[in-house]
Order: sequence, then structure tokens, then C-alpha cells
Amino acid sequence: MIKTAQLALVLTLASLLFAGTAFAQTDPGVQSAGRGTGATIITSDPNGFLPFFQDGQSRFNDIESVSNSSTNNNGLGPRFNSNQCSSCHAQPAEGGTGSAVNPQFTFAGSAVAPNDSTPYFVTANGPTREARFPFFFNANGTVNYNNPNGGVEDLFTVSGRSDAGNCTLQQPSFSAAGAANDIIFRIPTPVFGAGLIENLDDSTLLKNAAVNNNNRLGISGTFNHNGNDGTISRFGWKAQNKSLQIFSGEAYNVEMGISNELFTQDRPLPGEDGNGGSGLTGLPSNCLNLTGTGYPEDTSNPTASPQAKVLDDVSAFSNFMRFLAPPPQGGVVLNGQPVSQQAIATGGALFSSVGCAACHNPTPGTTQVSSFIPALSNTPVNAFSDIEIHHMGSGLADNVSQGGAGGDQFRTAPLWGLGQRIFLLHDGRTTNLNAAIQAHQSNGSEATNVEENFDNLSPAQQQEILYFLRSL
Repeated sequence: MIKTAQLALVLTLASLLFAGTAFAQTDPGVQSAGRGTGATIITSDPNGFLPFFQDGQSRFNDIESVSNSSTNNNGLGPRFNSNQCSSCHAQPAEGGTGSAVNPQFTFAGSAVAPNDSTPYFVTANGPTREARFPFFFNANGTVNYNNPNGGVEDLFTVSGRSDAGNCTLQQPSFSAAGAANDIIFRIPTPVFGAGLIENLDDSTLLKNAAVNNNNRLGISGTFNHNGNDGTISRFGWKAQNKSLQIFSGEAYNVEMGISNELFTQDRPLPGEDGNGGSGLTGLPSNCLNLTGTGYPEDTSNPTASPQAKVLDDVSAFSNFMRFLAPPPQGGVVLNGQPVSQQAIATGGALFSSVGCAACHNPTPGTTQVSSFIPALSNTPVNAFSDIEIHHMGSGLADNVSQGGAGGDQFRTAPLWGLGQRIFLLHDGRTTNLNAAIQAHQSNGSEATNVEENFDNLSPAQQQEILYFLRSL
């Protein structure tokens, strides 16, 4: 396991390298032309799921409260990273990743989080983030490298809100963690096309992996697996979540603090639940059951109508994501001039020839038959991902293990929709494709040989790959 201080040194050197590098190629940047991203995949709807997609989309945009009886959006906190799904998943449309304007920057000192301060790593135009401490701290404030943590340290509390009663909580010591080089970040993953990824059967993924392993590039990925039934999990930066239902339930509980039918208790911070030898015994009693209605806070609504309203929020979120169409490819504009389709096509061929497609498979396979809608059945999943986890080396390692994924392992990030993403890599450390590509090369990374192949291309060929990537 890499020491966090060593990791911080690597990241510092890497960031200095990126900052001081005059790339011979130009990242075309975020493509602003409308591509139809954010539409539903539903074109034929024999089972009547369109209203469920629309209802899930509406709830995805709801602003959650703590205990306001005038709304049904109750249960926020007692700690949270945001109060709305779409505030984190906004770029370039609902279901995407972080937007150019970070909503978290406005929370502290407002009615959202009146008693809190803005963490040093949350900026007005920086990435929307969550924070984790890879290791627990000793009683004297030093880092205990023998005691892994890795849980989410929520940024804000409900303390001081008019709907939060007398619950009083402190924010985690982010500045101390930063000073001790014991903090890492994650940005939201986009969920366009997630229903297709969910509907890939394990045998298809395993056959694809066998093909992938037949390479001379030092690439040998594996899969993360669900701890309950052993099947392949596929959502999240480390593919730690099996299904969209679990992905939604975990996010509701961890990112917003809302208990639900999958995660039925309020969530303490990692140290508050007794982990790390803290001796603490969970959340204080005055921060429990803030809605006054009991647990879980998000449940099904059996007396509601129409039918879609009967579902709990987590199920509604799942349906919204499940029926989001994959991001369509589009043209590329650089400095106001359209890039030729020939240059984009050449870039796609080079992307494969240097080895990028060994992990970022144009498609890992075709979906199984779906009982939801025809559009999810027997459909190629053009995600540019193998859904496997790979060792990405010291430069990208975050020292957080999730399921079977270790501290330097990450799911191959799907590249569909990359043309309209602002912040790149798992922590949003860069907005530049050149820098993101360079970050794939470091000690222990399976992508090092591929990145070196990219470096050996001519500047014109490298530029064509950037065109291709921004066309996705």
C-alpha cells in the first residue's frame, strides 16, 4: 500500500509537470453544440415505462429538506455533500457529471448549511467533489498508515438550519487532513446509457475480458464483484455497485444523508461508527429522526397516484438513469472551425492501434434481453469501456479499497460523452485531455505502455486522437 505522503508527492510533481508542459497538441475542449444528450432511450414503450422515467427525472431535480412537512422531500442530513441529485449530475444535462459552476460553493453560510465553512478544495468554478480520508488518524493527530479508512467524509451538516432542530455537528477536519496529505477526492460519474451497462450479462463481460487479455501491452484487468451473490459489479469509480438500484440507494444515503429501503439507517462518519478505534458510538441522539416520522426516510408511497408516484425515490432515480439514452457522438469544433470527419475517423483508428481500446473497448458486448423496454434488449453497448478494474499505478492511486478493488485500481471509465465533460479523471484534477492521458503513465500502471505509444506518435497523429475523443 502506497503511503499517502508519497502519493501526495507524486501528485504534486505530476501537477507541476502538467502546469509546466506546453503541449504540442490542443485539446478542442468541451463541445458546446447540442448533441441530444439527456434524452430517453425509450422509443417503443409497450410496458408503459415512460411516465416512470419522467417521474424519476422530476425527483432527480427535487431539492431535499430535513424535516419540512410541507414537502415530501424530507430527510436531508444530518450530513450531506449536496441537497439535489441534479446539482452534482448536471453537465451537459441531467444525469451527467459536475458543471462549470459548482453549487457546493454556495452552500456554506447560506440556508443550506448556515453553520458551516467552505472546504478549501471547493471552489466556485472547480469540480463538484466528495472527500475521503484514506487512513484514520491517531489520537495525536498523526496519520495511522496501518489503519485504512476510505469512507466518505461529508462536506456539510444540517446544524443551524431552521428545519434541523437542535442537531449540532462539526465538519470533518479537512484542513488538517490536507496538511497531513491524508485526503483524496472523487467527482460524480455520468450515468447516461447506464441501463445498457446494467443489462450486460456476466458471460458477455467475461468473454470480452478473455479477448482483452490477449495483448502485449501489460494489461490484465479483472472485475469487481458483488459481495452478496458474487456477480460482476459495474457502477462507481471502482465498479463497487452491482445495480442502479444499489448505486442510487448508496448515493441517497452517503451523498445526501437520506436513509432508504436499501440503506435503512442514518449514516455516521467513518470514525463515528467505531471504525478506526475511535471509541465513538454513532450520531448523537439529537441528530436522529430529524423528520420526526421514523426510518427509513425514503419509502414507497402505496396510496399515491398515478402509478409512478407509488415508487420510493431510490426506485424512481434508478428508472431515470436506466432509461437515459447513451450520449450520441457529434462533430468537433476547434477555435471556431469544424474538424473534418476524416480527421476524427483517423483519430479513432489511431486510438485503437496504440492500445487505448484494449481497456476502452468500443463495446464490451451486446445486452441481454430486457423485461423493461425493447431499446435495452440485444443492443451494442458503445461505452468505450471493458467495465473491468485495472491497476493505474502510483500517479492515480487513491489508497481507497472498495469491494475487490484495491488502492490503485479503477474501473475503465466509459468514454461515451467525453466530448462534453469538463473535469477529467476520478478526482477532477484536470480539464485537459492531454494531461489526463499523461496521467495514465506511472509506476505500476497497466496503461504505461499504451501512453508511451501515444507519446511516440507524431504531433499531428496525437491531435487526431484528441479530435476523436472530443467527438464521443
